[in-house]
Amino acid sequence: MDQTRNFLFTDLNIRGQHLHVAQAWQAMIEDRHYTQPLQTLLGELTAVAIMLAKNMKHPGRLTIQVQGKGPVHLLMVEVTDQLQVRGVAKTRETLSDDQSGMKVLLGDGQIMITLENSLTDKLFQSFVTRQGDTVAECFTHYLSQSDQLASRLWLAADAHNIAGLLIQKMPDTDAQDADGWERIAALSETVGPQELLTLPAETLLHRLFHEETVRLYDPSQVAYECPRDREKVKEMIRSLGETEARRIIEQEGEIVVHNEVCNFHERFDLGDIEAMFSGQDDQTLKH
Repeated sequence: MDQTRNFLFTDLNIRGQHLHVAQAWQAMIEDRHYTQPLQTLLGELTAVAIMLAKNMKHPGRLTIQVQGKGPVHLLMVEVTDQLQVRGVAKTRETLSDDQSGMKVLLGDGQIMITLENSLTDKLFQSFVTRQGDTVAECFTHYLSQSDQLASRLWLAADAHNIAGLLIQKMPDTDAQDADGWERIAALSETVGPQELLTLPAETLLHRLFHEETVRLYDPSQVAYECPRDREKVKEMIRSLGETEARRIIEQEGEIVVHNEVCNFHERFDLGDIEAMFSGQDDQTLKH
């Protein structure tokens, strides 16, 4: 099941979130041929992006972008307030499975979060400090600072699943139980990647916290969404002008535009170009 669920330790006032996504993640990386370490890096970034978007308080979109100076020069994940996700990794060179980890793959690239409010068309941007060697470490620090709540985050990803577990200490947690936060953090620390990747929320939370009272809220569904927008591509071709479009057709036989984020091609032959510039454009979608 592709979903994220909030939960609450009712006797401690410690909140949390669990994420497990399979189908949407597999659709996002289908035919990408990413190496296993790159899948892990992009998957963990995708997991945390969904978890952050789950708590958006307005309609819009959350984007996490990393512009690296290493062999991976771009990681980008977008998630809407409806938890529709898409993303891509772009590399400067062919990678091997020996190249792994943020430092090796990204160099000293910066992580930036952009929040788009579709009601006001305003953007809010913030940088995530590269404090730590993993995505989880960086965002643990970021959440603790931005939310002003002590936070702990665990992430996992492979070719089939992405998963995450987040806990956050609320302002009155210590008044509820002075040792509660340290106890829950220590129990959470025992979670392993395979447990995150394979166990549903109910099973995982019971295994970790069977002596605690946990309220598990209804799930929010996650979906891969990367629609084909042929009209947008046509606008780009029209901006080239008819002469240039015909020149490309004459040299190449067709115009092929690759959507790198969604990983599909739009193709235009001479008939398409003539219809486009004559005003008799049909809406036939060519694959």
